[in-house]
Amino acid sequence: MKTYSPKPPHIEHRWYVVDASGQVLGRLASEVATLLRGKHKPIYAPHMDTGDHVIVVNADQIEITGNKGEDKYAYRHSGYPGGIKGVKYKDFMTDRPIAAFEKAVRGMLPKNTIGRQMIKKLHVVPGPEHPHAAQSPVAIAVGERPAWDGLPTPTPKVRRAPKATAPEAKAEVAEKAAPTPAAKPKAAKPKAAKTKAEPAKKAEQADEPKAAKPKAAAKPTAAAKPKAEPAEDTETAAAAETEE
Repeated sequence: MKTYSPKPPHIEHRWYVVDASGQVLGRLASEVATLLRGKHKPIYAPHMDTGDHVIVVNADQIEITGNKGEDKYAYRHSGYPGGIKGVKYKDFMTDRPIAAFEKAVRGMLPKNTIGRQMIKKLHVVPGPEHPHAAQSPVAIAVGERPAWDGLPTPTPKVRRAPKATAPEAKAEVAEKAAPTPAAKPKAAKPKAAKTKAEPAKKAEQADEPKAAKPKAAAKPTAAAKPKAEPAEDTETAAAAETEE
């Protein structure tokens, strides 16, 4: 079996109203934090914001038990050395009831981006009236868990019909859709008429034999040197002349 993981279409943020008159600060803060985180839903996942919006009315009538009003302090720091200041919870809840309740709830939410997103769904007012009547919130008692109605039904996507166009717009659309006329062929330029003399000249040139190109004169070769006769022949010739 695969583990279920909630998807954005499955998450539905509803609105609830809680009356804080006569309630204990810590008890009420834990119940509100449960609704903000979405732990009352079976699709709860720690990595997603599945909670609902909570409106807390009559926040100025919240109580604290024991001696916490005198012994417990609400601290704040300015960020500078020695800038810490503390106020008794009795005075803190009297002067700033909204801040006192938000401080208690914020401490019970995750300290990350999801926790900062969840605290934005908390709406605290000191009196009985609230400005969120347009959201149609449902009144819920402290400790009560809202009924689970299942996953929200997906809304079918409705395709919008195309808007009716004006007659002029229809004409423009028709003109664009009409096929474009074929381009006219370019007229060929008339060639210059050949005179009768030109073909006669070409015929004469064809009949005349082509003159042969003169060949280049052969280069004169060097005269061969006479070979020297042997010395014996010269001696024999000289002896014959003397005898005669």
